[in-house]
Amino acid sequence: SAKNEKFVIFESGHSVGMNILQWGHVRLFSSWQYNVDKVAVKLLEDNGWKAPVMKRLPFGKELVEDYLKPLADLPQINPFIKLNAKVVAISKQGLDKMKNANRDDQSFVLYIETAGQTERIHAKAVIDATGTWGQPNPVNADNVWTQQEKSLSSKITYGIPDIKGKDRSRFENKRVAVVGGGHSAINTILELANLEGTEIVWVLRKKRVEEVYGGEALDALPARGQLGSRIHQLVDSGIISVHTPFFVHQVIDEDGKLTLQGNSNQEEISIPHIDQIIANTGSRPDFSFLREIRLDIDPATESISALAPLIDPNIHSCGTVRPHGEAELRQPEKKFYGGGKKSYGRALTFLMATGYVQIRSIVARLT
Repeated sequence: SAKNEKFVIFESGHSVGMNILQWGHVRLFSSWQYNVDKVAVKLLEDNGWKAPVMKRLPFGKELVEDYLKPLADLPQINPFIKLNAKVVAISKQGLDKMKNANRDDQSFVLYIETAGQTERIHAKAVIDATGTWGQPNPVNADNVWTQQEKSLSSKITYGIPDIKGKDRSRFENKRVAVVGGGHSAINTILELANLEGTEIVWVLRKKRVEEVYGGEALDALPARGQLGSRIHQLVDSGIISVHTPFFVHQVIDEDGKLTLQGNSNQEEISIPHIDQIIANTGSRPDFSFLREIRLDIDPATESISALAPLIDPNIHSCGTVRPHGEAELRQPEKKFYGGGKKSYGRALTFLMATGYVQIRSIVARLT
């Protein structure tokens, strides 16, 4: 919009920020100032927007209601957002993936599903910012989805449920296993600990639970450090039953109770009598609708290849990734870009501020 370039945004949900609304009850670690884009703020302020207190930590819901929705409602943007419009395939006009002839000159063709109908839309450039939400990793430690796990969807929640709100009854007075060793798992456990009669079983692949605590008081983001300190205290209190390292091989439903079968220190072990499982096991990108697009994807992180050495979570945290933009994000398919969390693949170290820089850089190149 700021560059006077024609654009269209396809959102598969019925609202902007649909994915964020699914974790709207979760508070971010970082304050408002790190989660808004400077170009967006300028557009908003020119239209009389009242900014939130920039040093506050927003909830996901506030991020949508106080920032993304006002942005989407701007007259320069609103007419070009298509809601309930899911991109199911992208191709090059009249070409299959193997054809080279005049490939760069042909437009992209996007197949959009809306209200049961499929529409073809032409575009000269595409930015895929579909993220990884809705593509969770399984409980299975080999990272393989089994039919058995899929069949237990009523007893396994992926992500951070709204434990204080609508999901409370699902976990209260239950024996709940939390699988995962990151900040999402910590957040989940701290909320479960406030419920009446809930027994918490924490299942991690890490060698020692102490690896999860992070910098605590020394963390550059105080809110993130506090999570580490609080979970440290909770583990020391003995309230949580911790199983680490534990690698889940399968989940079995036995008369309505779940049993986690797996391996710990070379021994086969079972954790029985589980009512509900919460899986905080990360997520992965979806490439299924890009089968006809030529992509260069890193074999390990599933990020854009040029980004992989910059973001490798074995080496980097979110604070050590250097700025990058259009040059690192370009793909073999000219004028096709991955942006946002999807560009990082399975790596968890993505920041919203990074995404804003990425998109501004791509737009600058295209215009």
